[in-house]
Formats: sequence, structure tokens, C-alpha cells
Amino acid sequence: MIGQALAGLAGEIAHPLLLRLDPETAHRASIAALKFMPPFDCQASDPRLTTQAFGLTFPNPLGLAAGYDKGGEAPDALLRLGFGFVEIGTITPLPQPGNPRPRLFRLPADEGVINRLGFNSEGHGPPHARLLARRARPGIVGVNVGANKNSVDRAADYVAGVAAFADVASYFTINISSPNTPGLRDLQQAAALDDLLARVLDARDAAAQSHGRKPVLLKIAPDLALGDLDDIVRVSRARRIDGLIVSNTTVTRPETLRETTAAKETGGLSGKPLFNLSTRMLAAAYLRVEGRFPLVGAGGVDGVATAYAKIEAGASLVQLYSSLVYKGPGLARGIARGLAECAARAGDAHIMDAVGRKAGDWARG
Repeated sequence: MIGQALAGLAGEIAHPLLLRLDPETAHRASIAALKFMPPFDCQASDPRLTTQAFGLTFPNPLGLAAGYDKGGEAPDALLRLGFGFVEIGTITPLPQPGNPRPRLFRLPADEGVINRLGFNSEGHGPPHARLLARRARPGIVGVNVGANKNSVDRAADYVAGVAAFADVASYFTINISSPNTPGLRDLQQAAALDDLLARVLDARDAAAQSHGRKPVLLKIAPDLALGDLDDIVRVSRARRIDGLIVSNTTVTRPETLRETTAAKETGGLSGKPLFNLSTRMLAAAYLRVEGRFPLVGAGGVDGVATAYAKIEAGASLVQLYSSLVYKGPGLARGIARGLAECAARAGDAHIMDAVGRKAGDWARG
């Protein structure tokens, strides 16, 4: 407990200093600092928060979304911050630098972030070696896989990711919704998606003989037309994937944004401005999935109220990332405590009792 308190204090002191740095420099500095976090035992989760989803048991439903720890450098330290699971990546088969800097922009007045990183990645090798070294440790660590920018067969890149990480991943996320790789979102179209999922699931099943069956989730965009969402859900149900993550960043710019200069930057917008759009899409997906598989709600989660709203809109699990930029490293543990209190106030025996309770309201806007 002493080590945990000291680590938390150090993080709160360092957080304002990081905000003075260039966003990408601050990001790298925070990853470096996490590597030196002293080990300590995680607090036992409230039993009302233990969540069963796609064959895994999560100590609480709050996860760190992909994009923060792209190379799997600090998943154990992140789990000790109070997250119930951590997702690393996006990881492409071959190393690639991503887009030129600057490519990461804060919108402080809106508590938002715009990124056009473009799947900057070390390739499969270094992240796999890091996950292999921590394989015996507890904690759920998912791997978000993507395709190289210049790949001639992007579906093959996803297959390669599943094959490469099958021995170390708790689950896989198939990221076809980043707006920063030209043409990537075309894989959300029905025919392309059906081919992709068929190949990915075949690779997963082949690897299961040696490494066990790993859940496969699909991460979709918040900007879809409802007809396109219908197609994605239809194909996903037919292919019997394990879950959907709703959603990635948006290419839209709400009129309410106050950081008008930064808002002109190209890239995906995340953080608080994404909350309403992504939550409406989550609820719409929940109603269409009809309980066939669980959903992960991402986009704009910055506290207890928004995390609980995602659950009531249909999420069995919730992810955040951008809000860490503004709220600091104590955010996850505070949200977890607050979710348990939400369940108690609602008279629910478990947080899962709230899943989808207000999906109809959210879907109607």
C-alpha cells in the first residue's frame, strides 16, 4: 500500500509537468516513467465489478484503450494503476514510422485530442518479445493488430498479427477503423469485412490448437451510417466474432469545439467531444447485436458518470485513453470505485445488471 501511494503521488506531481511538453514528447516521457514504477500489489476489486466477457474474467470493466502503450512497454504498470485490462498496439507486421510530426494535438478547452499518428509501429518483433517476457504474470493484456500502410494484402497483415501474438495475447482487436491510414476504413464494407473476418478467424482457430482459443474483437468507427452498421453487425454475427469495440476516433468536428485552430488539424478526434457520438453508436450496435456478443464502449470516457453511461448504453466493458492526458494517472482507480457506488445506488447486485438499461434512449438521441 505504501508503494502504491508513493507511485500515485509521484504520478500526480509529474502530470502537470507533462502537460507543458509537446504532446508526443510527453507521451514518451510518461511511458518511460511507468517502466520505473515500483511494484506493488493491486487492490482487490470490488466483487460487484468482476465482469465476464468473451470467455475472460475481468477484475473490473475499465480498460486502457490501444494507442497509449503501442509497443507493450508497460502493461503491468498500467494494470497497477487500477485498469481491469490493458490493450496494446496498434501493431503492424513490419516497422513503420507513421505520419510526420507534429501529429498529436491537444484541445485543452475541449478536453480532446486529435491524432494522425498513422500506425507508427516497431513491427511484430519487439512487442512480442516484451509480452513473452511477462507471460507468466497475471492480468489481461489484449493486442490490437493493424495493417502496414503500403501492404498489398491488408487482410494478410491482420492474419499475420493473430498468428504472431497467439501465444501471448489475452484477446485480439482487429483495428479497421483508424482514419489515419488511407483506405483502411474501406475494410468495414460488408464484402471486404466478411473476407477479412473469415481469414482472421481461421488463423485464430489454427493457433488455438497450440495456444488456446483467443477472443477476436472488431473495432469500428463512430462515423458510420446506420445502414453500414447494419452490415457490420450482420457480418459479425454470421462470422460469430467475440465482440465489438465501439468506437475509434471521429473525423467529424462538433460545432461546440472551442479550440477552433487545433480543430482544423486533420486526424481522428478523441476525448470528451467524442462521447455523445460514440455512445449513440454503441447503443445502436447493442440493439442490433441482440446479446449475441458483448460490446466494449470507448470514446469520451473521463469519469464515473461517462463510464456508467457507456454501460447503460450497452457496454459490458469500457475503455479510455485521451482523458488520462487531462485527468492524470489516478483516474482509473477513481472510476472503478465510483462504478461500484453506482451499482449500490441503483440497487444492483452487480455492475453487469446495468448493461443496456438505457440503450433505447441513447439510440434515439
